[in-house]
Parts: sequence; C-alpha cells; structure tokens
Amino acid sequence: QVQLVESGGGLVQPGGSLRLSCAASGSIFSINVMAWYRQAPGRQRELVATITAPGNTNYADSVKGRFTVSRDNAKDTGYLQMDSLKPGGRAGYCCYGEVLGGLTWMNYWGKGTLVTVSS
Repeated sequence: QVQLVESGGGLVQPGGSLRLSCAASGSIFSINVMAWYRQAPGRQRELVATITAPGNTNYADSVKGRFTVSRDNAKDTGYLQMDSLKPGGRAGYCCYGEVLGGLTWMNYWGKGTLVTVSS
C-alpha cells in the first residue's frame, strides 16, 4: 500500500515562507507526476504546481515567481517552497502522485496539511 504524507504546514505571517514536504512510502517502483493542490474553505480545489520525474515544472499563475516545486526521486519525496505568502486565511495543501507500485500506475493523494497566512 502506497501512502503520501504531507508535512510543514502551519501559521505564517504575510510575506513569510513555508516549505511543505510530501513523503511517499510503501511499495514504490517509480513516481511519475507529483503535484500540489490547495483548497480554501468554500472554494474549489486548485492545482498549484506539478513536477515530472525528470523535473519539468508547471505553476498556477497565482503562484508563479513565489512558489517552487521540487522533488528528491531517491527519497520519493516532493517539496513545495512557498515564499512571499499572501494574506488569505487558511488553505489545505495536499499532494498527489502517479505511482507505479506494482504492475500498474495508480493515483494517490495525501491527507493534506493546513497553511494559515495571517498576521
């Protein structure tokens, strides 16, 4: 069984930074795309950033230039460095991964970590 576990969320002041981690564990042969999503109360889930196994990245326009997605393939871990955070209350950030854990690729989601940007 594959699990994705996020960490690194918390309370941060506007303009501050946080680094989220997404650690995959279990029977993993390979991870293709890893992605970060966020969802604020009362709002739809939003794709924040994606990164492929070779390291190609894409970002939502709202975070370009402020967030950096990365991964350590040897550790099966993804990261989201968030800088210049804007005030906006709370949002749950969760990671997603396309994982080859056996004979087939399957999609997995973490349970999320809460980020609060407030003074």
